[in-house]
Amino acid sequence: MPKRQRHQQLARLIEENPFITDRELTRQLKVSIQTIRLDRMELGIPELRERLKLMAERSYDSVRSLPLHEVIGDIVDLELDKSGISVFEIREEHVFSRTGIARGHHVFAQANSLAVAVINDEIALTVTADIRFIRPVKLGEKCIAKAYVRSISGERNKAKVELFTYVADEMVFQGNFVIFRSAGAANSEGGDEHADRY
Repeated sequence: MPKRQRHQQLARLIEENPFITDRELTRQLKVSIQTIRLDRMELGIPELRERLKLMAERSYDSVRSLPLHEVIGDIVDLELDKSGISVFEIREEHVFSRTGIARGHHVFAQANSLAVAVINDEIALTVTADIRFIRPVKLGEKCIAKAYVRSISGERNKAKVELFTYVADEMVFQGNFVIFRSAGAANSEGGDEHADRY
């Protein structure tokens, strides 16, 4: 493929999915990782880590329900009582040494802490969590968790948070959380949700 066309495709892929890794780009564009890095440099597109940092620095709501350092993963987008996104890289300390597979409680902790963080309240606690591990997550993979707040009609002090965790475009975890919120300020007409504490 001509360089100009490859540059256009590279820019489009990153725009569509800012969480895409250089390794995933090599697979899709069928070129070496060195070529991807050179193309990114020529186009002025930072590496994934820098892109995530830039996203995190953009304006988004501040977490209210727990200290930011208690959130598992890096929050890159947050709209309180609506939605949130966090990214969590699986490292050596998160996996079973024999298999290189992430311990489930780390994947759950990312999901649960994001479900709490997305709630616009000083106190948010998990009441129940219905979770499903879809496939094992491995060393070096980046988990992208996306939380969506759904209201629970008739229960002003509780909210439902739906959460999906992906590695690249593949869903690896799904959870439905019922969150208690102390203020009980939830809208019964959707859009106002609450988070939970792990």
